[in-house]
Amino acid sequence: MMLEPAPTVAQLLAFYLEAGVDCALMDEPANRLLDEEIGLHVPAQEAPKRAPLTGMPTTAPRPAPTKTEVPPDVAVAAAREAARTAPTLEALRGMLESFDGCALKNTATRLVFADGNPQARIMFVGEAPGRDEDIEGLPFVGRSGKLLNLMLKAIGLDRTTAYIANVIPWRPPGNRTPTPQETQICLPFIQRQIELVNPDILVTLGNPSTQTLLQTRDGIMKSRGRWVDYDTGTRKIKALATFHPAYLLRSPSYKRLTWIDLRAIAKALEAVK
Repeated sequence: MMLEPAPTVAQLLAFYLEAGVDCALMDEPANRLLDEEIGLHVPAQEAPKRAPLTGMPTTAPRPAPTKTEVPPDVAVAAAREAARTAPTLEALRGMLESFDGCALKNTATRLVFADGNPQARIMFVGEAPGRDEDIEGLPFVGRSGKLLNLMLKAIGLDRTTAYIANVIPWRPPGNRTPTPQETQICLPFIQRQIELVNPDILVTLGNPSTQTLLQTRDGIMKSRGRWVDYDTGTRKIKALATFHPAYLLRSPSYKRLTWIDLRAIAKALEAVK
């Protein structure tokens, strides 16, 4: 294979000219505004200054400092202390509004504290708000909320005779599952909320709230329908786990088991009158 001879300088210059390169760059930058042929003159103080070359790459500007996240163990301790000192539900809500230990607060639209009657004898607790709840600031207002309303109605209850909350009071981004750290940070607040409402019956909706509040590793299939004691520290409350309404929307075949749980709840309410 024959190699073509290298082009001469004249041939290279001719090629560059045809390509549109009609001037050469010098080693030093030229300020074309000072060219007498153009007829412009820029005062010396307005001429751009160039930093001397050091042979080192220029360091990119650092981004503006962001708010430092609270370490999880510090956030949990702060949550426990704040929740412990809340004398009323309104005070607890105010503490959550000003609490900065959970990063979910920064991505949520608003706090989703509770709905229903604080004097109710029964309290339902889910996992975390969804999109609709984040918009309205109330738990269980979307499709799962409508199903929960039907579940309550089936045993003679509604939102004026029940109290509804979530373990997590802020919507996780994209409705993702809360992390164990986020759950542990929010746990003291829901525990204090249960203590202040002081219901006769506690119903956990779904696997996450059941495992968190009833301290079990059993899945919802095994833990549902079984009465256990929930200890508030001042008294023991009867607690029952059942399926989350959102799960029932995806798996309607489990509504039959949920109806069994609801009948057990209604019977327990009659017994504690």
